[in-house]
Amino acid sequence: MTTTKIAPAADFWTVGADIEDTKAPKGVPVQEKWSEHKAHVRLVNPANRRKLTVIIVGTGLAGGAAAATLGEAGYNVQNFCYQDSPRRAHSIAAQGGINAAKNYKNDNDSTFRLFYDTVKGGDYRARETNVYRLAEVSANIIDQCVAQGVPFAREYGGLLDNRSFGGVQVQRTFYARGQTGQQLLIGAYQSLERQVAAGTVTMHTRHEMLEVILKDGKARGIVTRDMVTGKIEAWTGDAVVLATGGYGNVFFLSTNAMGCNNTAAWRAHRKGAYFGNPCYTQIHPTCIPVHGTSQSKLTLMSESLRNDGRIWVPKRAEDCGKDPRQIAEEDRDYYLERIYPAFGNLVPRDIASRQAKNMCDEGRGVGPKVAETDHHTGETVMRSRGVYLDFADAIGRLGKKAVEAKYGNLFDMYAQITGENPYETPMRIYPAVHYTMGGIWVDYDLMTSIEGLYACGEANFSDHGANRLGASALMQGLADGYWVLPNTINDYLADAPFPKLAADDPAVVEALASVQQRIDKLLSINGNRTVDDFHRALGHIMWEYCGMERTEEGLKYAIGAIQKLREEFWTNVKVTGVNEDFNQTLERAGRVADFLELGELMCVDALHRRESCGGHFRAESQTEDGEALRHDDEYLYVAAWEYTGTKPILHKEPLVYEAIELKQRSYK
Repeated sequence: MTTTKIAPAADFWTVGADIEDTKAPKGVPVQEKWSEHKAHVRLVNPANRRKLTVIIVGTGLAGGAAAATLGEAGYNVQNFCYQDSPRRAHSIAAQGGINAAKNYKNDNDSTFRLFYDTVKGGDYRARETNVYRLAEVSANIIDQCVAQGVPFAREYGGLLDNRSFGGVQVQRTFYARGQTGQQLLIGAYQSLERQVAAGTVTMHTRHEMLEVILKDGKARGIVTRDMVTGKIEAWTGDAVVLATGGYGNVFFLSTNAMGCNNTAAWRAHRKGAYFGNPCYTQIHPTCIPVHGTSQSKLTLMSESLRNDGRIWVPKRAEDCGKDPRQIAEEDRDYYLERIYPAFGNLVPRDIASRQAKNMCDEGRGVGPKVAETDHHTGETVMRSRGVYLDFADAIGRLGKKAVEAKYGNLFDMYAQITGENPYETPMRIYPAVHYTMGGIWVDYDLMTSIEGLYACGEANFSDHGANRLGASALMQGLADGYWVLPNTINDYLADAPFPKLAADDPAVVEALASVQQRIDKLLSINGNRTVDDFHRALGHIMWEYCGMERTEEGLKYAIGAIQKLREEFWTNVKVTGVNEDFNQTLERAGRVADFLELGELMCVDALHRRESCGGHFRAESQTEDGEALRHDDEYLYVAAWEYTGTKPILHKEPLVYEAIELKQRSYK
């Protein structure tokens, strides 16, 4: 990294007025807020629901569940996805499980413990009211999914089985082997297709949302591009719901499917929707390590493996090149068990990830060496980026067949990718970008700062703070889709139907024109660098300077580097083909253009937050033993960013904790 003069903060953002969530009831205990709220929101009678249209973008667990539920309620739902089937939504890739406070193991679990674990796991940077509601409705989700036929694992007595995930000391995670997301998505898909058949939901596959239509300050529709024909169309209704997932692919290499993107959310942000905590990204500790420069994505190995697998590295750097089976027990460092005896291998993801990085930084990483750039010297160095996840003890204790029954598909996937047999030799894992806790800012009703525009699931910021506990993504997606949004959107739609928008309405014409102009611009540049080349360059900047460790100097360098890269993109990118055809290069170009803007905001947010919390680790703010050090006196707020086209405006939503005492996180 080239040393540059450090600019003052004022060069990167301005501060606007504070904001707050005005929807959560005041003056009642957190345990009563959801019931109190539901008791007083306005309703829409069944006959009037048939007159209203709700546009839902996304068909994963949040979007599919919302579309199915609102369709069942009688609303006219227009449901959009860019995949060729709702079943290909990225929720299908989730592996390990879904949390719920059922206490089936009789290990003293409760709604409050799930609530507390989630707030603590997020390092006290989540909104208390939303998190308690999530914990409260979690039990309903399991009942709903069982009724749909989701084949959860069961124990000997016939009850649903549970296992542990990181950051907790109970067993509350329901699972379907290593394919929980797939089974839950099929359950939601069945409900969704039932409504498609009933005529309440109209499905639009292979349609990518490229713009929000605003009329009189309200979200009234979207503009899409048909990804097969290139046709650009406007769709209007009475409310719009975004359930479009996260933005992990801003890093280029992540565990997300290559098609996952942030365009829908970013288009909404540019139209006025605040973006909350964009610097809060999750680094998952249990991924197959990078093996070279030709990869297009990374593969997740479920956190559930940490129930029975033990993580270690050699105690001595000179042993790192040996066959792990030849390294004696006394020469192994089970570092998570050593540093965090109370939680061991099941510490939260951010902590497990940082410690894996620390071990490798010490020169005790294992596996092939990969090229890295030294931030201080600018020189290329070779380092091994891997630690062992070992199942020898579990196989000895339980037997190979029992381990295979619990994790067999994950072991098979690892063997196919690496060519190694994990039953015989330890897996090699290393942290990778996974989930994003930041997202569109929403209030208690899941409405954004734009009236009539809602955001569900990973697309919003609300439930996980600075770090998400494992098995909580599926919980939030289904909670928002099945239980929260259907009970809050009625309050807004009670004022509908709104006046119909004609095809020649200025709001519709403007939105269509802006999409067409953007596409025309991308096709006209005809430069020398490919879209993927720009994306890879952006990902390298983001991972190096806004990844697992962040510094003031590095973030300021990254902001400048991204600005230069974006400027070159708009003058030198090469987008082949035409709009009126199946054109994946054009699709990716639009998404990367948005990632280039988002990446800068992520770095600005990380720069402004001069503390460490959860997955946001500022090297300047750490305890003596290298743990994240919060500064609650300065940063106990949500950072909600307003788009201006130049310097973003920071709006602070103070975080208020009434049911939980603020503490420095400890898992020791």
